[in-house]
Amino acid sequence: MADKRDYYEVLGLQKGASEDEIKKAYRRLAKENHPDMNPGDKGAEARFKEIGEAYEVLSDPEKRSRYDQFGFAGVDPNFAAGQGAGGFGGGFGGFGDFDIGDIFDSFFGGASTRGGARTANAPRRGENIRVQTELTFEEAAFGCTKEIPVSRIENCPECGGSGCEKGTTPEVCKRCSGTGTVRSQVRTAFGVMSSSSPCPDCSGTGKIIHSPCRKCRGKGAVRKNTTAKVEFPAGIDDGQTLSVHGIGHRGVNGGPAGDLLATVSILPHSQFEREGFDVYYDMPITITQAALGDSVEVPTLDGKVKYTIPDGTQTGTVFRLRGKGIPRLHASGRGDQFVKVTVQTPMNLTGEQKELLRKLGETFGEEGRKGSILGDLFGEDKSKKGKKKK
Repeated sequence: MADKRDYYEVLGLQKGASEDEIKKAYRRLAKENHPDMNPGDKGAEARFKEIGEAYEVLSDPEKRSRYDQFGFAGVDPNFAAGQGAGGFGGGFGGFGDFDIGDIFDSFFGGASTRGGARTANAPRRGENIRVQTELTFEEAAFGCTKEIPVSRIENCPECGGSGCEKGTTPEVCKRCSGTGTVRSQVRTAFGVMSSSSPCPDCSGTGKIIHSPCRKCRGKGAVRKNTTAKVEFPAGIDDGQTLSVHGIGHRGVNGGPAGDLLATVSILPHSQFEREGFDVYYDMPITITQAALGDSVEVPTLDGKVKYTIPDGTQTGTVFRLRGKGIPRLHASGRGDQFVKVTVQTPMNLTGEQKELLRKLGETFGEEGRKGSILGDLFGEDKSKKGKKKK
């Protein structure tokens, strides 16, 4: 663990950061350090994985609580399952026996008996799997189905998760009676000190396997690289997470499998920008179109549509195309598309074109020169003309 950086440090946050701050920091850093966005940077992949690992812990309230209290040990799978909770505890005369292992049970989800001993054979839900999935602008807008590669822990196909060779069964540990823990008490001057620790005979599993499965070596589980078909709904936004039930790591002792949590990262579009369910587009037009008006074709997510620009349109004017935005997530209707007009000033004019524009500019007069679309084109020429008169 010594080579790991603090998860808060990885995301550039303080320990008391809010869920929203954690999410924003992850989205920003994941984009900046994504291997596809940093070709040739050999360290990008390692940074991206480190950022994902930090987010997986800090975005989960239960894991974050354990990490804040116990550091990296608190989010170690073995520790979280109760393998590292033994060896602590104490009781004081006059107040009854006290076992800190019972408090660990409440944090780590272990089942307990009336006496406080951990039941190692209790069903436990599997861990979730978190993945980052890139979608194009259009895929996020209209929805899509993706085959996502997943590396998950599954029940061993040979033993069905029992850890035993076919035809054999595990034996309940006689020393701990299947609880996986043993308790000891020592009398001291302060009273009776009570502690619990993993059973040395069954290593805390509560059962003894005499004939381990050859494929999984008695673990009952194997890691498998597979793909999961995930349907992303229309309107899903950048940073949102889709949960697919039962696609996570396998449960323990018959417990349910965890979920697959797919966080969306939307690739930038060459023309459009998105805010919520609205789309924004910057459209350049010529000075002639702005002055006289014109019928133009505007790109939208549904293809090009015709729009009539009124005469006298100024740069920075915004038009609204209703219903041409993003479909609303899990609802009817769509957002709008906003088109911001930018009037392009002509460049590299010929002498004849400049003269024509000067004559046109003179027809607007002093007031027209300063406030019209063409005004800026003639200010310089007017000053030069004035100097000649002197």
